[in-house]
Amino acid sequence: MTIYIDADACPVVALTERVAGEYGLPVVLLCDTSHVMSSEYSQVRVIGQGPDAVDIALINLCRAGDLVVTQDYGVAALALGKGALAIHQSGMEYTDRNIDTLLMERHMARVARRKSKSHLKGPARRTSEDDKRYEASLRSLLTRAVTGRPGSSSYNNT
Repeated sequence: MTIYIDADACPVVALTERVAGEYGLPVVLLCDTSHVMSSEYSQVRVIGQGPDAVDIALINLCRAGDLVVTQDYGVAALALGKGALAIHQSGMEYTDRNIDTLLMERHMARVARRKSKSHLKGPARRTSEDDKRYEASLRSLLTRAVTGRPGSSSYNNT
């Protein structure tokens, strides 16, 4: 298993690297040329700029049984389609049970934004509780993947 992180603006890179190190798992950070990254733990892959360039490279690299960390529902859907696992930086595990609903909600929000002249607020500032929730979900997911035990993460969004 390799952990692939859609690393452009991802707030859980260091946390994921720390947990991956405990499990002895390799991590690959993918970013575009506008984000300079370095890591003592992970392999960093800088992908050329362009619409969805990082997303496409990540999906081309991941395989069944790998883990993808992304906040992009479309990337998560493609990863699931390849038999990979996927988790959001909030700790929500993407599954075959929730991905269609998430994609529909994303579509409906996009339609609403186009119709509205007012701007919606961005996401709330990240807290230490967000990090704790993500870490707990990540550990649960990795433990289940490594041991082959089914189950769901402690963060449910079905």
